[in-house]
Amino acid sequence: MKTDPLIQAAAQALAAGDPLGALKRVALRDDAHALALRGIAMAQLGDLVRAKTLVRSAARAFGAKQAVARARCVIAEAEIALASRDLAWRAKALADARATLAAHGDRINAAHAGYLEVRRLVLIGQIDAAERMLDTLDPAPLPPALRAAHELVVAGVALRRLQTAAARLAFARARHAAHEARIPALIAEVENASHVLQLPAARLIAGADKRLLLLDEVEGVLASDALVVDACRHVVQSAATVVSLTRRPILFNLAYQLAEAWPADVPRDALIARAFKTRHADDSHRARLRVEMGRLRTLLAGLADINATRHGFALAPRRGHAVVLLARPVDEAHAAMLALLADGESWSSSALALALGASQRTVQRMLDSLAAAGKAQSFGQGRARRWMAPPASGFATTLLLPTPVALN
Repeated sequence: MKTDPLIQAAAQALAAGDPLGALKRVALRDDAHALALRGIAMAQLGDLVRAKTLVRSAARAFGAKQAVARARCVIAEAEIALASRDLAWRAKALADARATLAAHGDRINAAHAGYLEVRRLVLIGQIDAAERMLDTLDPAPLPPALRAAHELVVAGVALRRLQTAAARLAFARARHAAHEARIPALIAEVENASHVLQLPAARLIAGADKRLLLLDEVEGVLASDALVVDACRHVVQSAATVVSLTRRPILFNLAYQLAEAWPADVPRDALIARAFKTRHADDSHRARLRVEMGRLRTLLAGLADINATRHGFALAPRRGHAVVLLARPVDEAHAAMLALLADGESWSSSALALALGASQRTVQRMLDSLAAAGKAQSFGQGRARRWMAPPASGFATTLLLPTPVALN
């Protein structure tokens, strides 16, 4: 088949991060290859709705006999969906397209499909699955732009694991590959992503010691012998032992208050007021407090004792270790939601529900609350409605992102 010089030139322009240069060559053409390239160019320019329409038109124009070209269109559509935070797109279609490309020797686009799936898994908090899939991808034979994408995903997984040294090395490799690719947008993406290592990620409260911590400092605290009550992920841990209270909000509230006051005790009425959200404690509340404290004492057995005092309760870590409270860098009721919105992309409520593991109705109530407070804004109507928020200025949101907690 004879090579079309305009199509080839447009493809090279896109690979170099020059969407306007690509459009100059194919803007007036409606053949399948031109439609696909126009769609990718529009995606790079940020017009994701138009890009999706063009890529789908290209897939139809290629027809069933051009399996490789159609598979590439499926990958392009998946990338557009990922950029627009439409996380409910068909993962099987992407897997099938990846298999088709691999079978026909197109290893570069097949690898690109793999990275799209890994990025989706990271976004929805399935870090174990993302890591397993990442291990199957070898970046060595790939062009610089894809090697940079690989390292960005490696860094993202490392950050969610709180492995800051590994993340820093991955960002360095991504930076080198991006400069080798000579794509300004990719270089800027790497720099913006790596900036999270320089931002406060949590507040440490340990008796009179109160200060902001960077991610690597948080990692150090979690690896220490201290009993850590982690308000970012709602767990209590000491070294390798982790007790998750993500589904026990009242118990975590009590643990938070005890850690905040340590080594002093917390009066019963104060515990009741914050845990049960009531101003006037009665005998039924005090009885309930005893029950909840008994449950918390059972869950934390081996890590700490909860001692009754004359006025209330006090936390007593085993083996004389200190108690450290890791509070959120900013006090916010819907921190996980804002952490997702802080990436600067537009999210649908269904995608947020998938990432948070919550019902869409619950997510919609949270969004309405944030919108009323001026912390989120929407555009579009019906199924096309999307939500955005400015980044949480000056703070890292890594610890606030939804991630299943591994229990030991």
